[in-house]
Amino acid sequence: MCVPVGGLLATLATALGVVVAFAPAPRITWEHREVRLQKFHEPGIFNYSVLLLSEDKSTLYVGAREAVFALNALNVSEKQHEAYWKVSEDKKAKCAEKGKSRQTECLNYIRVLQPLGPGALYVCGTNAFQPACDHLNLTSFQFLGRSEDGKGRCPFDPAQSYTSVMVDGELYSGTSYNFLGSEPIISRNSSHSPLRTEYAIPWLNEPNFVFADVIRESPDGTDSGDDRVYFFFTEVSVEYEFVFKLMIPRVARVCKGDQGGLRTLQKKWTSFLKARLICSRPDSNLVFNVLQAVFVLRAPDLKEPVFYGVFTPQLNNVGLSAVCAYNLSTAEAVFSRGKYMQSATVEQSHTKWVRYNGAVPTPRPGACINREARAANFSSSLGLPDKTLQFVKDHPLMDGSVTPTDNRPRLVTGNVNYTQIVVDRTRALDGTVYDVMFIGTDRGALHKAVNLENDAHIIEETQLFRDFEPVQTLLLNSEKGGRLVYAGSRSGVVQAPVAFCGKHSTCEDCVLARDPYCAWSREAAACVALPPHQTDGPSRTLIQEMSGDASACPASSLPFPPPGSSSLSCRGPGSSSSPRSPWPASASGPDRSLRVTLLPPFLSDQAQHVHALGTFHLFCQATGPADVRFVWEKNGRELETCVPVQTHALPDGRAHVLSWLRDAARESAEYRCSVLSSAGNGTSKVRVTVVRHEATHQEQWTRELAAWKAVAGEHDRMMHSWRKAWESCDKGAL
Repeated sequence: MCVPVGGLLATLATALGVVVAFAPAPRITWEHREVRLQKFHEPGIFNYSVLLLSEDKSTLYVGAREAVFALNALNVSEKQHEAYWKVSEDKKAKCAEKGKSRQTECLNYIRVLQPLGPGALYVCGTNAFQPACDHLNLTSFQFLGRSEDGKGRCPFDPAQSYTSVMVDGELYSGTSYNFLGSEPIISRNSSHSPLRTEYAIPWLNEPNFVFADVIRESPDGTDSGDDRVYFFFTEVSVEYEFVFKLMIPRVARVCKGDQGGLRTLQKKWTSFLKARLICSRPDSNLVFNVLQAVFVLRAPDLKEPVFYGVFTPQLNNVGLSAVCAYNLSTAEAVFSRGKYMQSATVEQSHTKWVRYNGAVPTPRPGACINREARAANFSSSLGLPDKTLQFVKDHPLMDGSVTPTDNRPRLVTGNVNYTQIVVDRTRALDGTVYDVMFIGTDRGALHKAVNLENDAHIIEETQLFRDFEPVQTLLLNSEKGGRLVYAGSRSGVVQAPVAFCGKHSTCEDCVLARDPYCAWSREAAACVALPPHQTDGPSRTLIQEMSGDASACPASSLPFPPPGSSSLSCRGPGSSSSPRSPWPASASGPDRSLRVTLLPPFLSDQAQHVHALGTFHLFCQATGPADVRFVWEKNGRELETCVPVQTHALPDGRAHVLSWLRDAARESAEYRCSVLSSAGNGTSKVRVTVVRHEATHQEQWTRELAAWKAVAGEHDRMMHSWRKAWESCDKGAL
């Protein structure tokens, strides 16, 4: 199928700078030093890229470079066991002879960490470009020395993509089968029935593997009658024609009961089918076609699993990211009832992919062996007719696409590249169930987001890693002793709670956060975490309003000040410690029962990216007692500029104060607005990043400009050939 050039140009234009309105920035940003995080790092060990929870959720297993660790799942800073798997000097030397780096690439990067029975783990590593696997005894925490060839189970190159899942003692993998990384493979490593994909472009075309998981047959037996294993990846398109390689996100499915064909597709999948994943915003021509991560959400109250995927555009120079969610039934419908695609030869050499509209053999190609097949005396894939097997060999690609729920992304953001995702399902105080998304970024941060009334709300951003390194893996523990999120990066592992409720110092802050994990306790006068799986319903002692309505918060009782009072003050570092009061001070002093409350828009919602030397404004406002005042800071130093403050008396006895700042920055800086008073303090802050497009994006723009020049050149050549054809046609007519 040939996509109209105009449509593709419109799609790709967004990657070259067309920006639309995105979800709001995180309401609150917690810096690394502001929150309590548990951390683990072993000196000399790097690349903590594989995380696995024990079955009882009490131990976190970590696969790193040349090491596997067992950590306390409730406090990852407590190491319980360690096992090292290093590469011999001889293997390092042979690896270096092949042109690889002896110091980095020619080491053993743990890539597969899967449970193997109650007392062992199955571990595979790159092993200096000679992938190998072994068994790790969990009692002695030692490798058993059962070295197995890891080819097809683990990548050769630590930079190559991979994914794996253990299903009933058999490893299903997506990786590369050779040293060069040129032979991609999806395989089942089984002693009695090993299977793999065909080495052919229609099956896999330069894939980047992302995720794999098993979907069990439903207990009521209403589905296809077999467990299925799903693989998620991005690959080069075969169905769309364009000048450069167009990437397409895919979901593929194989059946656990597949045993290959008897003559056709011997030891090959007979059930392998793949389809395109759609994640786009049609209203703005935004198409996200590179899949970064996938999470499967399962919950007792969900009728079916939901796949959450993180996407970015192929040409992404503005940091666009999106999250889309897919129902299992939508994918199954494409595979079980959708039409296939077929290759068609054009002009004896060129191949196009078009929809197949001919007769489909019976049993249906690519289907699992189900009740219908058994009723027709097909009890195994070994008994399938060659006509069915040849069809699926030639038609692995489905014509239909898997569309997201509500046909739109759950979240779209700008100026951030998402790398990983986990999703927790929790119940708010009013009984409403929310899917809370925890999304890692390439800058070492964790975003927590939720959908409220069809709009995405990013509750908070937490800086997990001090050095802003990418989050390589995320894992959720929502069942044991408190809900926790684990993140792995190059330097270590970080553990964070799902919410920092106690950081909200006032009822208004707690409610305005719109965090389903948190509620304001009247008894404790504090923002507290709701208990896991909370089912008690609304409580008179707890206040939570996911709409952000804070009117239920306790009111203060300061006598009314003179109506209409207001004042302006201008304060610098050497000025008086408080602005003029809008009304005469009471003999008893300010009423300390009044709280200071910061009001939106918070600094984090305002200017975050500015041009070098360009001016910008920041606003800060609050309510509180009459003696409230502002202090502005830049990179920890109090600003010397004159900061205006305007104060208005409110009918309920509080004062409303507003302050604003106009500044220009040569380099990125952190701004803080502190509201100080005798009744308490509050702080709002933002990291303002100076953008220098001419330096920061020069190389990327050069590459993209070259790509567009190629597009223009190809268009000119095409028009020239058409012109010649028409001229020859005209001559023939004469």
